[in-house]
Amino acid sequence: MTKKTIKKPVSKVVKKSSKKGYVPGDKEKYMCAKHKEFFTRELVRWKKDIIKSNSLTNLLNSSDDNVSSADVVDQASSYTDKSVEMKALARSRKLIEKIDAALRRIKDDIYGYCEETSDPIGLKRLMARPIATLSIESQERHERDEKIYIDD
Repeated sequence: MTKKTIKKPVSKVVKKSSKKGYVPGDKEKYMCAKHKEFFTRELVRWKKDIIKSNSLTNLLNSSDDNVSSADVVDQASSYTDKSVEMKALARSRKLIEKIDAALRRIKDDIYGYCEETSDPIGLKRLMARPIATLSIESQERHERDEKIYIDD
């Protein structure tokens, strides 16, 4: 009895692995089509996750809106909780705006390049912070300058 081995076509294997497990590499041309597709997919996924979590938070907290308590401490605690939630929602909205801006930069072919120097930001930095607009050097300079002005 002989065993038959079934071979899958190579092209299907490559396509399948490039969709799910692809990670941009330094050996490829910087911001090639694969890189742009990868970052677009990551940014869209991140945005959907934020929207989903905000929707869930709103749904869970919507029942608390009409609850009022005679106890002043409970009212203060509820007010503080609402204030924290509102700040978190505001941060989420700002993050979504930054994600949308990054997606626009991808379409405009300027994604991945520093706004100040026009140098490549770097794949590792972009994978850690896909909405980055400054290279590490420019970001560090910006933070040093900001610290100097705060100390004055």
